[in-house]
Amino acid sequence: MNDTPEYIYKIATREQWEKALGVGVFFGAPIDLQDGYIHFSTAEQARETAAKHFHGQTDLKLVKIATASLGDALRWEVSRGGALFPHLYAELSTADAVSVIDLGEDDNGGHIFPDNM
Repeated sequence: MNDTPEYIYKIATREQWEKALGVGVFFGAPIDLQDGYIHFSTAEQARETAAKHFHGQTDLKLVKIATASLGDALRWEVSRGGALFPHLYAELSTADAVSVIDLGEDDNGGHIFPDNM
């Protein structure tokens, strides 16, 4: 993919991320395990991903990952609306997390993202 973004994002539950921290590896959420890769979003895609797949869920984490740390296991594939989405065909080392923040919720079941993604 041309113009690969410097960072991509994974939305995970607190429980999933804490489990990953315990072993040093994030193997993926149930949908990731089912599909055979870890789903990520770009900064531009993350809000829509949250609205589509996580609406009304609380206790979520936004995990920021540098694309350069993922090597050839990161692939850009056509998904929702024909857009290219980042998919990781490997486990994710928790050490690769640049930052992990809590996603706040608004009054309508949506999520509050940081401005500086």
